[in-house]
Amino acid sequence: MSMSSTRRQLLGGQDQLHTRSDLHTVRPLKLTAEAGLCVVIPCSFKTAEGFETQHIVWYKCEASEAGCDRPVMIFHTNKSTDVQPEFEGRVSLIEHVIQNNCSIIINNLKESDSGSYHLRVIGEVNRKTDAFTFIPKVNVSVKGLKQKPTVMIPTLTEGQQATLTCTAPGLSFTQSHVSTLTFNALAKHHNTSITCKISFTDKTTTEGSSTLTVNCEAPRRVLFFVGSVFPQALLNIFNRSLTC
Repeated sequence: MSMSSTRRQLLGGQDQLHTRSDLHTVRPLKLTAEAGLCVVIPCSFKTAEGFETQHIVWYKCEASEAGCDRPVMIFHTNKSTDVQPEFEGRVSLIEHVIQNNCSIIINNLKESDSGSYHLRVIGEVNRKTDAFTFIPKVNVSVKGLKQKPTVMIPTLTEGQQATLTCTAPGLSFTQSHVSTLTFNALAKHHNTSITCKISFTDKTTTEGSSTLTVNCEAPRRVLFFVGSVFPQALLNIFNRSLTC
């Protein structure tokens, strides 16, 4: 099915292409993100009086296109509508459409996702299907992954249990991807290097390393018995700090 016929089907047979530039807010108009992570396109809109919004549609134009003669549909609030296969399941609306919020989040970014994105709102006026295509476009540039995971190390004390935390890079808008490692800190772990490696669905990987510092436990009291072996006859008591 061609894009033009798809548009007519979405509009109930009508091919009205109203365009608006004054009732649509997208900031910023240029976004940079990294492969494997996600990007949020902030967006809000208003429509003409009497227009009842029913669906939000997002289109993508290839980065190489000066205009946008061959847009591809990447998101539609009507789940039964087919979208571009490579975007299926990766794009979500952040707020409900009735709140006039058209912000979306695109997950598991690929460098091929680079391009411009624009909004179309479908609804009814006097019970007749109508739609608005909003002029402003958001340019998204996806680069290779440079961010590294964050490794959190608590204070480590010899003989005590501790938990290391590794958090994947990227936005924690929907959820954070965290891995933990719990162990008993020992003197032999001091100055040990640990590495957290993250693998994304598209086989992109990134890793971060850190060095463990294990502190000695509280100083131990050592008693030296001089003379009699009985405690009452102790002549000298020394405190000695042991090192680990």
